[in-house]
Amino acid sequence: MTRLIVTTDSSIAGAIEQAGLADLVIAIERRLVWGPLPADAELDAFFAPRTTQPRGLHWLDDTPSWRLEESGVKDRGLIELLAEYDTVEFWRGPEPNAQLILLWLLDHWGRQHDANPDFVVRSLFLGVRDVDPPRSELYPPAVAITPRQLKSAKRAWRAYRAPTPQSWRDLFKTNLSCLPQLAPHVRALLNELPRPASGLGATEARILQLIARGGMQPFDVFPGHQKCNGLDVYGYWEVGALLDGLARCERPAVSGLDQGPFSLEMHDDSSQFDRYERSQLTLTEFGKAVLGGDQDFRRHNRIDRWWGGTHLTNERLWRWDPETRSLVAP
Repeated sequence: MTRLIVTTDSSIAGAIEQAGLADLVIAIERRLVWGPLPADAELDAFFAPRTTQPRGLHWLDDTPSWRLEESGVKDRGLIELLAEYDTVEFWRGPEPNAQLILLWLLDHWGRQHDANPDFVVRSLFLGVRDVDPPRSELYPPAVAITPRQLKSAKRAWRAYRAPTPQSWRDLFKTNLSCLPQLAPHVRALLNELPRPASGLGATEARILQLIARGGMQPFDVFPGHQKCNGLDVYGYWEVGALLDGLARCERPAVSGLDQGPFSLEMHDDSSQFDRYERSQLTLTEFGKAVLGGDQDFRRHNRIDRWWGGTHLTNERLWRWDPETRSLVAP
């Protein structure tokens, strides 16, 4: 019996491979919570056999090439490869981006086949960085995909790609229980839209809350295991960009960030990176007012960012009120 496991994180893939749980482990790490989503043609090409897809736009690009070459699966398409294994499992990480990858994968499958996929999904409740390589008795339960789940996944994926957040918000009007953990991810992503009073998303607000405590350096406000910022919508590079946006703007909410922007070039320069890491962060008076909801960050600073298929700008700024669970249109 040959076994293929597809995961949403290369570290998870490494732990699964170390534990010897599969003949081949594939990681898909495409970020869907940040930046514009791929166009329709790119979405279709992502899971197709490789022809002319650029690096980063094929589902095998996050798996080491040596592993693909050893297994003889280089450049294969998703559906083609799945058919070559006796059992296939999708191990989904606990963060919203992993849920979006699953929705995308199921939508692709549904448009290629009338029947439900014959693979199972295992939902991880902890990131692999938090635990040792999984033992069999600790495997997350396997869930087969039903027609109802496939339909819900396709609807949710279309909603996330829509040009406004309204369809995503409307998912709450349906029964989300058939896709485990979808409801909290729907809420977590909506919470990253700017709030009506402060103009901050949840991660931006959490960054300011932590800096307000005093004695904070940049990486103290990044999310991670056993860290004060437990929000997991955005990853390392994305949180760095959000901190830049709070500190390196027309009217900053944060002062003391001595280096930037948060880029690969800065990381490659040890002196710049050291200055960044040692920065002592404080809130400006404006930042304190924003955190208290007395000032609107977006009335004084530009926003040009993507949330799913929604392009957020000052002129087209959708907001989310987490208290009333309602959208505020531009």
